[in-house]
Amino acid sequence: MAVVVPFESPSPTPSVDQLVALVAADMARVNTTILSRTGSDVAMIPEVANHLISSGGKRLRPMLTLAMADLTGYSGDGHVKLAAAVEFMHTATLLHDDVVDESDMRRGKLAARMLWGNEASVLVGDFLLGQAFRMMVEVGSLRALDILSSAACTIAEGEVMQLAAAKNTATTEDEYLAVVRGKTAELFAAACEVGPVLASRPKAEQVACRSFGMNLGIAFQLVDDALDYGGKAAKLGKNVGDDFREGKITLPVVLAFRRGNDTERAFWVRTLERGEISDGDLDHAIGLITKHRTIEDTVSRAQHYGAMASDALALFAPSIMKTALEQVVAFCIARSH
Repeated sequence: MAVVVPFESPSPTPSVDQLVALVAADMARVNTTILSRTGSDVAMIPEVANHLISSGGKRLRPMLTLAMADLTGYSGDGHVKLAAAVEFMHTATLLHDDVVDESDMRRGKLAARMLWGNEASVLVGDFLLGQAFRMMVEVGSLRALDILSSAACTIAEGEVMQLAAAKNTATTEDEYLAVVRGKTAELFAAACEVGPVLASRPKAEQVACRSFGMNLGIAFQLVDDALDYGGKAAKLGKNVGDDFREGKITLPVVLAFRRGNDTERAFWVRTLERGEISDGDLDHAIGLITKHRTIEDTVSRAQHYGAMASDALALFAPSIMKTALEQVVAFCIARSH
């Protein structure tokens, strides 16, 4: 059983193709940097790192770093190392996440922890974080180092907040959004903010770029939440219903729990808090989510944050890059198509 997610998208279908084309030359340099920085005399480190790095992720976050550097007129080379650092930070969090969540799959492949074990996944994640910080220092911008190191702390706080909220059906929408801001959106925000910082642009432009990234990151995560109950496994890179099986409290569940009757709430407590999941429970969960229209409302909230991301770009003059970034917002909202 699946739900058709009512994503509205303009025609033609939004995509990241324009952004990919615009940053292709710089992205090739980023990829070269990534490959060189995963090298180690300890054979397992490049094996584990490259398993995830080469697994087909869109690399949206480093592309945003390159895009914002271009949008704000940066002409140096520092953005390449910072984009690689952003990708290493993201990869490290994925390696750590899969251990915490006990996930079996990542981007349609076996998670690294399933092949090398939890210990190796955590330690290689730590290695990548170390390499990320080395590259930040090499760029020589104290402010960029401050932004990305602060983001690393905030992401860790978001992870711990999620751990505290895990399997807690009493989680409120505000509490859940606080987790999303820390765990997911903060890296988008930091990735976007360092470009104008390197370009020494006015504070207003730095704030606008950060706002774009933060709101895009929230929208991105909310769409993921909706897709877990109403998407296709091939598009998710994981199985539909993984959030449910892992006992994750996401926005569709938060809303369904609030709107449900006592019997429905007891179902959520049994399955998510106590982890007592039987055959047919996922279908029943999807049925409750459909009944209370919580996927539609999650998507509606994602569209709201997407609109705020687009509004943040209003400060900048029309350009091909600005149009490409607006397309990225539309693409993130319309990913189920």
